[in-house]
Amino acid sequence: MALTALVPTPARRLVGHELRVLVSLAMWVTRRRHGVRGAEGAGDLAFGHARGQAAIMYGLTFVCVVEAYGMSVLLRNWPTAHTVMLVIDVYSVVLMLGIHAASVTRPHVLSPDALRVRQGAHRDLRIPLVRIAAVRAERMFTHEPADAVLNLPVASTTSLTLELAGPVTAVGFLGKRREVTKVRLHADEPEQLIAALRERLAALPFPDRPHAGAN
Repeated sequence: MALTALVPTPARRLVGHELRVLVSLAMWVTRRRHGVRGAEGAGDLAFGHARGQAAIMYGLTFVCVVEAYGMSVLLRNWPTAHTVMLVIDVYSVVLMLGIHAASVTRPHVLSPDALRVRQGAHRDLRIPLVRIAAVRAERMFTHEPADAVLNLPVASTTSLTLELAGPVTAVGFLGKRREVTKVRLHADEPEQLIAALRERLAALPFPDRPHAGAN
C-alpha cells in the first residue's frame, strides 16, 4: 500500500505493461492464450487481431538485431560500453518480440455475457453484451481523436465498429479513465466475429436484447 502511494500511477502502469509483455512472450513460446477459458469449451470464442502487424513487427525486430550487431562491432574496444549496449539491445529485441506476442496471446474474447476487446498488452476492455446496441463491418485506416470513441487499431487499421447502448469505462495506457460509447477495433476475421457476436446478442433474454444492426 505504501509503495502504491509512493510510485506514480503512470510509472506503475509502465512497469505492469512490460511485465505483461514478458509474460506474453512466455505464453507465446508455450502456445497458451490469456483470458480464454479452456479450449473455447466454456462458451468463450477467441478472435485474433495480430496478423496484420506481424510483418511490421518482424521487420522492426530484424532492424533491432542488425543495430545490436553494428553497435557490438563499433564498441568492441570499449568493454564497459559494449556490455551496457549489448544488454540494452538484447532487451530491445526481447521487448519487440514480446509486444507482438502480447497481440498473439491476448485475442478478443466473446463470452456468453461479454465481449473482451484488446490491443496487445496496451488495452483490455470488457463490454457487457447488454451494452452493445449495434455492430458493423467498417474498415478504417485513419482515426481522429473524438469524445466517447475508443480506437484500437492494428497496423493503423480497424475493421469493425461497436455502437454501445450505454457508456463503459476505458482505462488508457497510463491509467487515464474515460467513458466511451463507440469502440472501433480490428480482427483478423471480422466477419466471423460479427456473426458470432450477433448470434450471442440474439440469444439474450428479451428485456436485455439490444438491436445488433443489419450492416
